Amino acid sequence: MYFCISKDFHFSASHRLDGLDASHPCARLHGHNYVVALELAAGSNGLDGVGFVRDYGDLAEFSQWLDSELDHRHLNDVVDTHPSAENISRWIFERGISRYPELHAVRVSETPKTWAEYRK
Repeated sequence: MYFCISKDFHFSASHRLDGLDASHPCARLHGHNYVVALELAAGSNGLDGVGFVRDYGDLAEFSQWLDSELDHRHLNDVVDTHPSAENISRWIFERGISRYPELHAVRVSETPKTWAEYRK
């Protein structure tokens, strides 16, 4: 048993997905208004003295990092892997786990109805 908290963040960026048929819309240069959800977890005895998994205010640093690294950028030039939503979620997770050891999952949405997730 464990507790989870999550918080959503937003950024806008372009990308192109190689390896698709030329007629596929994602093969062309295009952009998204991304939503990134961080999920942090703590065991039932792992809450801090206030009763938090982590103070939401501590995530302001992540928001600043996301804005400086990904917002209004071309992801093919930034992410060191093929910039699918699945790979972006893992890329963000790998960069966030050292700062947020409670990080349990990163979800990335490119559209209001689609999500990709990388989970511990």
